[in-house]
Amino acid sequence: MSPPLSYLEFHLVFIVPPILLLGALAWWRDDAWLDRRSLSGLGILIGLAVVYTTPWTNVMIPEGVWWYGEGAVVERIWYTPVEEYLFFVLQPVVTALWLFQFLDVADRSLQIPLSHRVVGVLAGLAICLVGWLLLGTTSTYYLGSILFWAGPILAIQWGFGLTYLRDTWPIVTLGIAVPTLYLWVADGIAIGLGIWEISTTHTVGVSVLGLPLEEALFFLVTNVFIVQGIVMYVWVLERKHELVELASFNDRPAAYETD
Repeated sequence: MSPPLSYLEFHLVFIVPPILLLGALAWWRDDAWLDRRSLSGLGILIGLAVVYTTPWTNVMIPEGVWWYGEGAVVERIWYTPVEEYLFFVLQPVVTALWLFQFLDVADRSLQIPLSHRVVGVLAGLAICLVGWLLLGTTSTYYLGSILFWAGPILAIQWGFGLTYLRDTWPIVTLGIAVPTLYLWVADGIAIGLGIWEISTTHTVGVSVLGLPLEEALFFLVTNVFIVQGIVMYVWVLERKHELVELASFNDRPAAYETD
């Protein structure tokens, strides 16, 4: 039996309207952060999302971790529906446009303590290790795959800017929380309608607000990627004079160096 909404219609009902609303608000509000810097950061993140997520979904789908309702998708590229690739683009847009409503840059140098960078990298790698261990059990396979897939990105982001993310935690937290909650609701509706289904064999059977734990975690970590990425990107651009000064210092002729 075909679901009442196709995957494409799901986008039109649940994803496109927030984009239009938030885009209009960002355009009209003078204090919204909608400029070349933020939009270029969004563009980079969309490209990375497509490249990094495509291999992962094309392993998960043939493994039977999730599947789609009869007639719910138009076409597939590899094992993944074109609507899923479209979601790789649309989710960052939704989350970024929400973040742009209150995005700001804190006055902190790019030179953060090395110990903070080490802690950030180790924390991300620890998540990756936990994921790898969970991959060995059928019921934890989906959970493990998310953690294993997310860990390297978190290690990079936390290793680069853990201190800055700590200092801007209200912006980061609000930027992550609202779109994550919205996508949890939308995902729960999609599952209820049969647009896609999640395997009970590959999941631990724990739910968050009626949503499988693994699905809730996926939307959480992907929004963490997006928000942290944009927050740090605009921070770097705001402090780019430090990079110029550092490059100038490194290029200084030896004759000008002091003993």
